Amino acid sequence: MIPDDAGMGHLEVAHVDYYLPDGRLLLSDASFRAAEGTTVALVGPNGAGKSTLLRLAAGELRPDAGTVTTSGGLGVMPQFVGSVRDDRTVRDLLVAVARPAIRDAAHAVDAAELALMERDDEAAQLAYAQALSDWGDAGGYAAENVWDMCTMAALGVPYEKAQWRPVRTLSGGEQKRLVLESLLRGPDEVLLLDEPDNYLDVPGKRWLEERLRETAKTVLFVSHDRELLARAATRIVSVEPAPGGSDVWVHGGGFATFHAAREQRFERFDELRRRWDEKHAQLKRLVNDLRQYAERSDAMASRYAAAQTRLRMFVDAGPPPEPPRKQDIRMRLRGGRTGTRAVTCAGLELTGLMQPFDLEVFYGERVAVLGSNGSGKSHFLRLLAGQPVTHTGSWKLGARVVPGFFAQTHSHPELEGRTLVTILWEEHARSRGAAMSALRRYELDRQGDQVFGKLSGGQQARFQILLLELAGSTALLLDEPTDNLDLESAEALQDGLESYQGTVLAVTHDRWFARSFDRFLVFGADGVVRESGEPVWDEARVRRAR
Repeated sequence: MIPDDAGMGHLEVAHVDYYLPDGRLLLSDASFRAAEGTTVALVGPNGAGKSTLLRLAAGELRPDAGTVTTSGGLGVMPQFVGSVRDDRTVRDLLVAVARPAIRDAAHAVDAAELALMERDDEAAQLAYAQALSDWGDAGGYAAENVWDMCTMAALGVPYEKAQWRPVRTLSGGEQKRLVLESLLRGPDEVLLLDEPDNYLDVPGKRWLEERLRETAKTVLFVSHDRELLARAATRIVSVEPAPGGSDVWVHGGGFATFHAAREQRFERFDELRRRWDEKHAQLKRLVNDLRQYAERSDAMASRYAAAQTRLRMFVDAGPPPEPPRKQDIRMRLRGGRTGTRAVTCAGLELTGLMQPFDLEVFYGERVAVLGSNGSGKSHFLRLLAGQPVTHTGSWKLGARVVPGFFAQTHSHPELEGRTLVTILWEEHARSRGAAMSALRRYELDRQGDQVFGKLSGGQQARFQILLLELAGSTALLLDEPTDNLDLESAEALQDGLESYQGTVLAVTHDRWFARSFDRFLVFGADGVVRESGEPVWDEARVRRAR
C-alpha cells in the first residue's frame, strides 16, 4: 500500500470539449492541471459543468476532444454518497470506492459464496477457496484493516460489526464521513470529491478541512461552502458559462484572492475588446484615407492595396474571444414595516425535542438558529410558518408579520407538476412577459417552461426565494437556504437580505453566511435553547432517549 504521504499523483485536463446528448457544447477547450500534492477547488454556477468535468476526470465520460491524464491511483467520491437509501451494506459502499482490483476480487468472492450456498460440492468449494486467495493477492485483507480504522472513526464500531449494516440506516453525514475516511486513508494518490461537505455538520466540515490541509494526496473537489474553500483550497478552478461552451479559468491563489482576481480578469476581457475596436476603427480610417489618395496618385495605389490586405487579415483573425457570461442574480427582497415584536414565545416546548423557552425577536433583527442535526431547529421554523408541529406553551407573530418559509428539502407538493411560468401566473398573476422578467433576475428564464420537480437543487432554491419576494413576506423563515446555492447565488441572497426591510430567522450550518447575522439562538445538546453572542458550531447531538 502506498502511504498517505506519498504525494505522487497528478491530474491534467488538456483542451477538452464535451457535447451534451442534445448537441449543445457544454465544455469548450477546458484545460487545467492539479499538480502533485495540491488541493484544488472546482467552482462555478449550477449547471456550468463541474460534475461533468469530474466525471470526465474519473473516466466515466469520454471527451469529444482533448485528453485527461492522471498518474497514481484515482479515488472517486460520487455525489450520491450521503443519500444512499437502497439495500447496499457498509461493505458494499467501501468496496464501491476501492481500487478496481479490490472491487473485482470482492465481487468474485460474493459470487463464489452464492454458488457455494446453492451447491456445496467440491467444485464450488475450490472456486470459493480460489476467490479468497485472489482477494488476498489483490490486497483485500490489507484493505479490510484500513476499513476497520474507517468504521471506528466514522461510526464508532469495528469493521467486523459494521460491514453488514445497511447504508440506509446511516445518516447522510455518516455516509460521507465513512467514504472520506476510506479515500483519505487509502492508497489512491489522486482524489476526486463531488461536494464532500454536503450532509456534514460543522464539526465534520472542520475535520474535512484539516484533513485536506494535511494530506499529501492530490485532491480536486467541488464545493459551494465558502468557509471550506477559504480554509482548504490552495488554488481555484472556475467553470464559467460562455457563449461557445463553458470556459475554465485557473486562479493560482486561494479563495481569499479569488473574487478580486476574477474581476480583474473580466476587466482584461473588456480592455482587450476595447483595444480591438480601436485598432479596427484606425485601420478602416487608414484604408479610407489611402483610397482617396490613390484616386489622385498612382504612387499611392500600392500603399492602399497593402492597407486593404492588412485590414482584411485583421478582420479575418477576429476579435478577442467573448468573455464568460457573469451571473447576474438580483434578489429584490423588500419586506415591510411590522409591529415592534415580530415573534414572541412564552414557555414554548417543542414536544420531545427542546425544553420550554422564552423568546422575543424584534422587527428588523437577523437571528441565526444553530445547533446539531435533529435538535428541533427546523420544527421551530415550521411552527412559526403555521405548519402543524406538536408543542406546548404559546407563540405568536406580531402585527403585520407575514411569514415566508423556505423549506430545506424543497418539499412543495403544491408546486409539483407545474411549470415556473404557470406557478407565477396562477399564484402571483404574472403574465408570461412579467414572469420571464422576474425569472431572468434569478437566472431562471431558460427554465421557465420546466416543471418545478425537474429543476436542480440550486434552481429550486432560487425559485423558492423568488416566491418569497413576490409574496411580500415581512418575516423570512429560512431553513438552510444556502445549502444548494452556488457561490454567486449565496452572495446575491446575502445582498438581498442586507436591504430587506423585515425580520429574518435562518437555520444554517454555513459559517460564512452566519457572519451576516446579529443574534444567535442555539439549540443545545442538553435540550436547552439559549442565546449566544457569537456563532456556536460544536454543539453535540441532543441527549435524549432514542
